[in-house]
Amino acid sequence: MKEKIISINGMDICTENFGEPEDPPILLIMGAMSSLDWWDEDFCSALAAEGRYVIRYDHRDLGKSVVYEPGTSNYTITDLADDAIHVLDAYALEKAHVVGMSMGGMVCQILAVRNPQRVQSLTLIASSVFGTEQEKLPPMDQKILDHHGKGSSLDWSDRDAVISYLAGGWRTLAGSKPFEKERMYRLAGREMNRARQLQSRFNHALLGGGEEFYDRMGEIAVPAVVIHGTEDPALPFEHGKALARAIPHSQLISLEGSGHELHRTDWDTIIASIVKTSSLIENNR
Repeated sequence: MKEKIISINGMDICTENFGEPEDPPILLIMGAMSSLDWWDEDFCSALAAEGRYVIRYDHRDLGKSVVYEPGTSNYTITDLADDAIHVLDAYALEKAHVVGMSMGGMVCQILAVRNPQRVQSLTLIASSVFGTEQEKLPPMDQKILDHHGKGSSLDWSDRDAVISYLAGGWRTLAGSKPFEKERMYRLAGREMNRARQLQSRFNHALLGGGEEFYDRMGEIAVPAVVIHGTEDPALPFEHGKALARAIPHSQLISLEGSGHELHRTDWDTIIASIVKTSSLIENNR
């Protein structure tokens, strides 16, 4: 793993890469309020071992990337999609296979519509349709909102309390598979160690924009796979099914018993899908 801080108009974006630059590139885009740490290092290494050049990065207001004053709104979801393009530019990559988790999957949809020449394939994990149809789908479980509401009264100087809060957030997202407590606490500790300002993560709750890209998934022409847990409490399984219907010729892979998570028991399925989908393009080059 190698860290690379890139500057976009004077704004820092922290990236990390795994594998060999000559291999097919995979850009990993995480969801809202989640730093690059939640793409587990072991997951990234396993994907790289399959002959892929893997890049993960911190969104704005997360990790070691630029942070703004908590409670402020300084960018849109379209800006986040532009950040992904700037990451590719910084690595001198003309195009990449793009993998998005949750909100990251919606960023991927904007990328594929707005910059189709930069996207080779899509893998959308625990995500939803970017547009008006999402309003018709089942809502987020209230327990998730209740958990994040506790952030306003948290003592952010109390390391143990913060790590418990961060890891506990993923507990609320779990399905019926055993919660990976040890791994989640380890990742939460790494996120806390790296973060410039943890409270800025809540700025993602103010994220807007991108209306010009609503309901345009039918324009996506690259190979696409939708991966979704059948017990997702944040974006219930119906969101995954709707997304797969909206993208032409896409495939839906269900993860039985999984929630809004990258459970270790699902890694083999997810990695195999990413490799297979990217190979559809690479084998025809």
